[in-house]
Amino acid sequence: MLPPVETDEQWDAVVPDESVMRPGAEALCARLGLGGRPLTRFAEGSVPVYAVGEEHVLKLFPAASAGDGLAEQRVLTFLEGALPIPTPAVRAAGEYVNGWRYVLMSRLHGEGLAPAWPRIPRAGRERIARDCGEALAALHSLDAAPLAGALAPGDWPAFLARQRAGAVDRQRERGLPAAWLEQIPGFLAATPLPTAPQRSLLHTEFMREHLIADPTGHWRLTGLIDFEPAMIGDPAYDLVAVGLFTTRADPQLLGQLLTAYGRPFEPRLLMAYTLLHVYSNLPWYLRELRPSARTLDGLAEEWFGVA
Repeated sequence: MLPPVETDEQWDAVVPDESVMRPGAEALCARLGLGGRPLTRFAEGSVPVYAVGEEHVLKLFPAASAGDGLAEQRVLTFLEGALPIPTPAVRAAGEYVNGWRYVLMSRLHGEGLAPAWPRIPRAGRERIARDCGEALAALHSLDAAPLAGALAPGDWPAFLARQRAGAVDRQRERGLPAAWLEQIPGFLAATPLPTAPQRSLLHTEFMREHLIADPTGHWRLTGLIDFEPAMIGDPAYDLVAVGLFTTRADPQLLGQLLTAYGRPFEPRLLMAYTLLHVYSNLPWYLRELRPSARTLDGLAEEWFGVA
């Protein structure tokens, strides 16, 4: 049995503790008819995720993030067979104990793109970039109306207004130096956002860590995972994680991706969405990507320009 997890303190005490989590996961697997199968916890992820044998993955959501579990269930069910690359198929989902939810899904086979990346030759990277563009285009072309009641933010303009109002404080809390902070209000004021953008299903974290690739023969994408932070909004918002964490400021790769996607995006718009993103952490991006630019305009070109 899993204990309640409704506060940050409970989360820190319970979620990382395998002496607590594993018996609860094993009991749930037995209930689902998968008792006795090897159970291996993935090191990545904010919530507990287990490989159950070779064919299943079990994802557990404590009460504090039960809404994420319901969102992932709904999105994965909606997406089954809809994209040119596989997404996990939901095998079972529901409530467990003490506010916990679970999603049992099919296991996608291949290798995580993030650890594989250093071994992938340039031709394979370009092929994967094109696969990413095609997958994103397909995702954004879907009619997301059936998910409208299940996903944030509901009112897209109101969401952007809230994010804009807190943009400077959010980066200050993350330790952004004053020389960068003072640029944010002017940059956002000078960068108009679409007033009536297409409302698309967004992954919001389309990055190497959530992509799976086939390492045999020619490298190709074989999966896209982790949809609990999915939203409905402007497709350009999804390109933030792409530019920062998939193509990682490589203008040729981003150009290949956007050619396959079928349309360009203005670098300043993507930089504005970088500042407005739910998970925006500019100091982290600066440490990871080590840009030469010292202005937000320069970052826009360096991170989101194409060649």
